[in-house]
Amino acid sequence: MAANNRRMSGKKGAQVGSGGQRRRGLEGKGPTPPAEMRKGHKKNRIATAKAKQVQRRPVARGRGGKSASELVVGRNPVVEALREGVPASTLYVQQFIDNDERVREALQLAAERGGINLMEAPRPELDRMTNGLNHQGLVLQVPPYEYAHPEDLVHAAHDEGEDPLIVALDGVTDPRNLGAVVRSVSAFGGHGVVVPERRAAGMTAGAWKTSAGTAARTPVARATNLTRALEAYKKAGIAVVGLAADGEAEIGALQALDGPVVIVVGSEGKGLSRLVGETCDFRVRIPMPGGAESLNAGVAAGIVLYEAARRRA
Repeated sequence: MAANNRRMSGKKGAQVGSGGQRRRGLEGKGPTPPAEMRKGHKKNRIATAKAKQVQRRPVARGRGGKSASELVVGRNPVVEALREGVPASTLYVQQFIDNDERVREALQLAAERGGINLMEAPRPELDRMTNGLNHQGLVLQVPPYEYAHPEDLVHAAHDEGEDPLIVALDGVTDPRNLGAVVRSVSAFGGHGVVVPERRAAGMTAGAWKTSAGTAARTPVARATNLTRALEAYKKAGIAVVGLAADGEAEIGALQALDGPVVIVVGSEGKGLSRLVGETCDFRVRIPMPGGAESLNAGVAAGIVLYEAARRRA
């Protein structure tokens, strides 16, 4: 009997537990990942090969040109971009990633939207793609934005039987301000926004998010030279109105808002550039009884667009 006890006793002392591993193993690992993320699957091998070939594509030129593709990096930014409907072409997921709530939500949102490729990539590849940023295993590729040409906005207004109502931004470099202006233009029945090609905010993921989805139906045109674009508008019979703190008249007294008009908004700090200011037919100010020195581009554009929409109603 003693021999049997020795054979059955095993190790001496207290037995080491599993540390909860067995219990956690029974909890399940969530839904089955898509084929592109299942190691050994044919689609996974194809996705991995494509991920290794990711390169920034050269800018394609249409009438208004295209921007370069953009990467949204990190778990929270990726989830927020997908929630807000930011256009996306590919969601890159790190191999062997810790599958937390944000990763699962990102995968679910991408699958529900459709048209977004899911690709698994090793961490070194994601590090290379993001230039060493803290991507946390999630990278979302935003496709190039296809800009309209400034003339397209006029044609769109005429097609609808309306006088053009356009906003041009001069020296506005914050994409969130651009997104806010796009949202205001959409809200008050405008026909689009014009931005300079250089030294200006473009339609990035941040601008898309701030526009709250309105960028999908409100075109943004890009001008190689903003001054020449405004001169072309003037030749087409469209009044060019610049907002300036030292404008000669108040916005409420400007009759030009009743007809075809381009509203030019400068940066909050510097206002309109000299050449753009000289090109404007009118330089007007927004009365501010509270004494503020200036308004940001989004707020200023919204006030003038409301006044124009009120007169056209």
